[in-house]
Amino acid sequence: MKFVIPLPENQEEITIRELLENEWLIPRKVRHFLRTRKNVLCNDQAIMFHESVKAGDQITLIFEATDYALPTILPGNRQNLSILYEDEHFIILNKPYGIKTHPNQPDETDTLLNDLADYLAEKKQLPYVVHRLDKETSGAILFAKNPVVLPILGRMLEHKDIQRIYEAEVRGHFKTQVPFTISKKIGRHRHDRRMRTIDEKNGQTAITHVTPFKETSTTTWVTCQLDTGRTHQIRVHLESIGHPIIGDPLYEKRPTKNVSRLQLHAKELSLVHPFTKEQIRVLATPYLSNQNGESTGK
Repeated sequence: MKFVIPLPENQEEITIRELLENEWLIPRKVRHFLRTRKNVLCNDQAIMFHESVKAGDQITLIFEATDYALPTILPGNRQNLSILYEDEHFIILNKPYGIKTHPNQPDETDTLLNDLADYLAEKKQLPYVVHRLDKETSGAILFAKNPVVLPILGRMLEHKDIQRIYEAEVRGHFKTQVPFTISKKIGRHRHDRRMRTIDEKNGQTAITHVTPFKETSTTTWVTCQLDTGRTHQIRVHLESIGHPIIGDPLYEKRPTKNVSRLQLHAKELSLVHPFTKEQIRVLATPYLSNQNGESTGK
């Protein structure tokens, strides 16, 4: 693998060692190989790790095939993909409802990751999972296209530098349309391994910001923004306050009739590109709330 990365205009002067270790999160062993092989160039010239680089410099990194452990992913069908954004380092897809993000068994081929592996094969690239969406959830989802950017995107996700906004149709109405926050810890369900539940004693911290924005006769559409990314977080949090998501096969205790899917969609994803510092914002249209003027549920 060879990457040529121009440093952005707002890049402060920094040593190559600091750039690779602190900003680009290159693993220690791989940094050692880059240094001993002289596989780091600045403006097409070999550079020592103690030397500094600055805005406008062009950094070239050359990796050997053995530097990273590469995953084995069986190809699916690239025709299933809907691409919202793509560059050399990552890709954002519009995930359909009813497909898993990644395989749980090595012989599976019917997940989004398999379809992406088929698409990237002709580019001699592999997909890497950055975050996931439930099988029942649709919308914007981010994958890395190489192992170099993967830890950077992972850190950005952890530090809330990747913003994800969801929309959901929930049962009932709220007293006001004022935004509010749900802060309840989430843990595993004691009796059903598929489910999660509110567990203030042993659960993990989970924070969801909710904004109601449209009502039907029996339901309300809300947007949700996450400070944390727990399994089923939005579904569990909304059910815990008496407003389960319409069509939820796990958490809607009285299933809504005539609804064919979970009414939850990742409508927007935004981030600052880790290398170019460009602001990237994608919208996963069409939105569910635009398709349904009135809930079909009874």
